[in-house]
Amino acid sequence: FSTIARPQPPLSYVPRASDTLNDLDTSLPNKDLSMALVKPEDMPEGEFANYFCTYGYLYHQKEMLEDRKRMQAYYDSIFLNKAQFHDKVVLDVGTGSGILAIWAAQAGARKVYAVEATHMAVHAKKLIEANGVGDRVEVLQGYMEKLELPEKVDIIISEWMGYFLLRESMLDSVLYARDKWLKPGGALYPSHCRMFVGAIRSNNGNKKYLDYQDAQGGWRNFCKDTTQGYGVDLSCLTEEYFKEQGQYYLQTSQWCDVHPNQVLAATVIKELDLSTLTVQDIKVLKENFVLKLDCPADPNTNEVKIDGLCGWFDVHFRGSAQNPAATDVELTTAPDAHGATHWGQQCFYLQPPSVVCSGDSLKGSMYMERNKENHRLMDVQFSFSHMRVQDGTEYASPPRVCRYHIE
Repeated sequence: FSTIARPQPPLSYVPRASDTLNDLDTSLPNKDLSMALVKPEDMPEGEFANYFCTYGYLYHQKEMLEDRKRMQAYYDSIFLNKAQFHDKVVLDVGTGSGILAIWAAQAGARKVYAVEATHMAVHAKKLIEANGVGDRVEVLQGYMEKLELPEKVDIIISEWMGYFLLRESMLDSVLYARDKWLKPGGALYPSHCRMFVGAIRSNNGNKKYLDYQDAQGGWRNFCKDTTQGYGVDLSCLTEEYFKEQGQYYLQTSQWCDVHPNQVLAATVIKELDLSTLTVQDIKVLKENFVLKLDCPADPNTNEVKIDGLCGWFDVHFRGSAQNPAATDVELTTAPDAHGATHWGQQCFYLQPPSVVCSGDSLKGSMYMERNKENHRLMDVQFSFSHMRVQDGTEYASPPRVCRYHIE
């Protein structure tokens, strides 16, 4: 569900926060309720428009439902563990189309509460009833942090992951639901996560740098044409324009479908146990890593070119210690020769690329925090040195620091 939103048509109807699924006036003329959303008074307009609005559209839900790896992992996590769901009370946080709630009911759950902040809840309710589980699945439209449930739950299931796992910060809502509504010993699906970082080779970094140069050349020509044609010299803004374009082309991570052959080295950088994790734990990550570059090098120079760093994640559905899953299911977004999930991988290109020798190591750290202007986006800093051992002594290059935004 992490696809970037395309421009949205204006909302034709915004219901009051007090409106429910049952009392919205569907007879109003020229009102498209499928586009309607409820915005809490304390939510900034920007976050409402840029995040929640996206999930109110069926095209966006379709993109997620078409992700076969995503769908199969969640399907298996439920139906290979039917005994764990049988006669249980389940909470689906961010139900979207309602697919996970439907599966939970089909697997034998006694009751499912399907929470959805957007007006996609209307479509979910329709889909749930059409698939014959409306008697056990109750759709609740609203924000998880503001809703009251009539009972505690045995299982919380949610598809909350964003780019590089934590973009979107939806995990906050899952942890809130865990603390308030999950019974002692209850299970989370997924229950565990890992974040990976790797060194890669790729031509895309060079392409982005050429695009940046083209943008610079285009600005210079634009300034010249504007001066000659309209008598206004815009060149005083050149520094600001170049900085803006540099942030876009060189300091913004890129969604990529990386082939395994492009990965030079990779390692786990962070492991998360959702049963004990807190929101404070994920607001800022400070993690060290070592990448051993035992990979094919240029036969003439023994050199290896690192074009960028790359991040991805996997999640596991293990239940809880008191109620473990019978089958541990994994959903991975790692580079795959058969193609990426809709999460892909996040690539952080290096300009210029780093050149090392086969057998060297990349030793460094990753600092990731939420963007101060939009907490659903991330700012990332990598600091690293090249490590080389010669005659029993380890040598380190001067540290390199690279900063990026995950938009």
